[in-house]
Amino acid sequence: MKISFHGADRNVTGSCHLVECAGKRILIDCGMYQGGRELDEENAEDYGFDPSSIDYLLLTHAHLDHCGRIPLLSKRGFKGEIITTAASRELARLVMLDSAHLQEEEARYQARKHARHGQRHATTPLYSVLDALNSTEHFGRTAKYNQPIELSPGIRATFVDAGHILGSASIFLELEEDKQRRSVLFSGDLGNAGRPLLRDPVTSKHPDVVVMETTYGDRLHKALAPSVEELYDAINGSLKHGGNVIVPTFALERAQELLYFLREGIAQNRIPESIQIFLDSPMAISATEIFERHPECYESDVAELFRKGRDPFHLPGLHFTRETAESIALNHVSGAVILAGSGMCTGGRVRHHLRHNLWREESSVVFVGFAAIGTLARKIVDGAKQVRIFGEEIPVRAKIHTINGFSAHADQAELLAWHQHIGTPARTFLVHGDQEVMAHFAAKLTGTQVEMPALGQQFVL
Repeated sequence: MKISFHGADRNVTGSCHLVECAGKRILIDCGMYQGGRELDEENAEDYGFDPSSIDYLLLTHAHLDHCGRIPLLSKRGFKGEIITTAASRELARLVMLDSAHLQEEEARYQARKHARHGQRHATTPLYSVLDALNSTEHFGRTAKYNQPIELSPGIRATFVDAGHILGSASIFLELEEDKQRRSVLFSGDLGNAGRPLLRDPVTSKHPDVVVMETTYGDRLHKALAPSVEELYDAINGSLKHGGNVIVPTFALERAQELLYFLREGIAQNRIPESIQIFLDSPMAISATEIFERHPECYESDVAELFRKGRDPFHLPGLHFTRETAESIALNHVSGAVILAGSGMCTGGRVRHHLRHNLWREESSVVFVGFAAIGTLARKIVDGAKQVRIFGEEIPVRAKIHTINGFSAHADQAELLAWHQHIGTPARTFLVHGDQEVMAHFAAKLTGTQVEMPALGQQFVL
């Protein structure tokens, strides 16, 4: 029995871990690296294993940094079975198709750019929309929380609720080979407890080995209630001066949670009912529709709203802007809240809105999620006086708000509590975190052998 690490190793994106047992090769996630150009190049490199040798791919959840290289895996020869929850299956299909579409657009843009300079430069996307569609054919059995799935004799997988995004799971693997038994728990990304939409992460398993994320392993989040108040204050402040509020938004979970809080704010007269809110993200719009189809994933209070026919994501003044022309028209609005992807500002429509609003003193930009090193979002959060967007230097004059109480990731205290509740694993592998953060978190763990694997490193279980 072996485990090897092929992504999110001493960094935060590109999750990909390989377990070998009893002649079977089981991949946990196959995510995309996100950030600067160097990470883009890493996405195209070899995985560190033969894709055609993988028997099963178990997907923890549908964020791009966990599922984004599945189409490439399929393109390069993967013929195994992908197993995940029903909600993750739908969301992953959406995320992968969107990623492929953006890559094709970028390839066409680069081709035109080189052609204008009289250069012949073949630019091809990492994978195409067709590749993404083909990869969905590998989705097989649907996992249900707390119900074991036998992958093959001696290997069972149980998905438990991770509370991170809709359909997210931690995966408990039970392994047997040559009468030796081991259990490995992959945390996936862990959510915050006490959120209004999703249930708390489950901590009922007691593994021999744990592989856990450490995204916020060095800090505590601001409490949720003050974070919501700060959001309302940022909105009211900009509206008072006729500015826009630009919210770089992750399409899955964050967009829907913000819609929920905006609805609550209007109901409680914390923000004006006349406010115009634009969800300017085709993927977030489609994701919201998927969220509405899976009330089984929610906290009991929210599930009850669905049962009563009351959509928690519907509010007055909300506009879905799917079409490009509708998005462009937002360049001329004032006094509006614009939720647009991507959350790290690495692509999508939010870059256009930043280009038109960052230089405006009356506007605000509200960051409500993690920003990886090298991303445009991180540069703005870190206090850049100007940033380069679409080849143009844009001064940063808008008010910048960083509200980390909305994070879909557990903070240090919750990560430590989760680790304590799963018993005393003999070994703990830390992944999905910046190297300094991992080291800080590792120092707080006791009673377990802590490893911080490097890319490609292999361990015997």
